[in-house]
Amino acid sequence: MITITEALAEIPTLDKRIEKKKEFIGNFLYRQANLRDPHEKDGGSAKLIEQEMQAIKDLEERHVKIRLAIQQANYRESITVLGETHTIASWLTWRREVAPYAREFYSRIMKSLNTTRNQAMQKGMQVTTNQTSDSQNDIVVNINEKQIAEQAEHLENVLGILDGQLSLKNATVLIDL
Repeated sequence: MITITEALAEIPTLDKRIEKKKEFIGNFLYRQANLRDPHEKDGGSAKLIEQEMQAIKDLEERHVKIRLAIQQANYRESITVLGETHTIASWLTWRREVAPYAREFYSRIMKSLNTTRNQAMQKGMQVTTNQTSDSQNDIVVNINEKQIAEQAEHLENVLGILDGQLSLKNATVLIDL
């Protein structure tokens, strides 16, 4: 049993070992028939390549086994952030596939409102939230800016807390390999 943090740290090591073995194989794929096999005393280059190919397969299987064990733990374990509880898998999917677009959307709304407000001020126009404005030249804002700012801040808070909670879970949740 190891923690998710330990397992995640093992993956780059496995990948480096696989690459080294691939380089080794690449260096001894062939030789001229009149040259002595440099691995003759160990059974020959062909035998060593076969062993290294098996070792690569074993390391790749370990990599997959680690990832699957982490996924299983992520579906099993939950995290609560600001009163909202989801599995780690759900939080990770949300963080990767929803949060960046929400962040960008809020940012785009605020930028658009600020640009419109600046342009209106330059033209001597008013920006209002009053749907029944007295002047036909006023710019009426149809969204609650305070609410958007609060939602953007909430998103950032959730992401910050989530990162801390994920680190804590990764350091404490054990997986069986």
